[in-house]
Amino acid sequence: MIFTWKIADFLVRFLKICLLFIIVLPLSFTCKNKTVRNIHEIPQVPIVSKAKRLKIELYQGYSQVSVFNPWQGATNIVQKWYLIKEGIDPPAGTDESEVIRVPVRNIMCMSTTHLAMISALGEAGTVTGFSGTGFIYGDDLRELVEDGAIREIGYDDNLNKELIIKLHPDLIMVYGVGGESAGYVGKLKELGIKVVFNADYLEEDPLGKAEWIRLLGALYCKEHLADSIFRETEKKYIDLRKLMSEKARERPDVLLGLPFKDTWYISSGNSYISRLINDAGGNYLWQTTESSVSLPTALENVYMKALNADFWLNIGTADSKTQIISIDPRLADLQSFKKGNLYNNTKRRKPDGGNDYWEGGCINPDIVLKDIATILHPELFPGDELIFYKKLN
Repeated sequence: MIFTWKIADFLVRFLKICLLFIIVLPLSFTCKNKTVRNIHEIPQVPIVSKAKRLKIELYQGYSQVSVFNPWQGATNIVQKWYLIKEGIDPPAGTDESEVIRVPVRNIMCMSTTHLAMISALGEAGTVTGFSGTGFIYGDDLRELVEDGAIREIGYDDNLNKELIIKLHPDLIMVYGVGGESAGYVGKLKELGIKVVFNADYLEEDPLGKAEWIRLLGALYCKEHLADSIFRETEKKYIDLRKLMSEKARERPDVLLGLPFKDTWYISSGNSYISRLINDAGGNYLWQTTESSVSLPTALENVYMKALNADFWLNIGTADSKTQIISIDPRLADLQSFKKGNLYNNTKRRKPDGGNDYWEGGCINPDIVLKDIATILHPELFPGDELIFYKKLN
């Protein structure tokens, strides 16, 4: 009897264990599957740190790109793309029009800054069209234009749509200076072309602008190379900025630009160039202003404020003092003019207008910073040669 009771007790315990196993096992798989799905849905740490209008999130098998307010005056506008390799299915519910297959093999661009970043990644050969080929500076890119590999596609509403359709790009990278840009963008989309806005020119931080190389890195599946290029630039820039904050004893006043007729379009104090001047140990005359666009100001008002400025930089298309005073003779009375402290960002400029300051300079802000620091504080860099700037005589 005792033996029979022990057997019965054993069978009861065994059945309980089996029942528990049957109940728990499916739950464990459900939890496991739920965990995997959550891992798929939750991105890794965003890889963009300086750019304010760009976000790139890495997921399992793809990345998601978000571009915020990509033109002047835009508010609450977000453009999103899913960058997915061939052979990998998009996330469930994804609109195919938001999918870009990577790596990109055929791209068209609207800005030389886009070209500089593509070239830095070794992918210049993928560019098949550009808006304004005459303004390209890089010799490798100009050779591709001369060989017919990069075609002129026109501007805005005058785009060569027939050529674009014929070349069938994976995408066209554009920039917009206002809401009106939506006109030609809409026409491109009607043709079935994927249009990606690049808002690098709206970044206020020089490093933020340079970090847009990460977008190109993601498009070409060269994220590690893009990261390496940016990190090296970032370190050089931060090291030089630190040096200037420690060594620059005075902060000379700086004037920028050149009037157009009777109006001087002033860069605001929160602009890209204002940040460069500040980091280089200078005091931009309109440092305290804040605006998302240039500030139209009467020439007389600028003249009075800039009368005793120490330096004058980024002087439009001027190549000499004679050209400056031909615009308005009163400009010769400015202290910066009298002292000869006139420097323009046109040293690396092609005869037909291509200027590397607006091309390679955007992904090398450390070099631009070094130029401005050398101009404002030559005692800290004896004998160093300017790269993007030249003195006007």
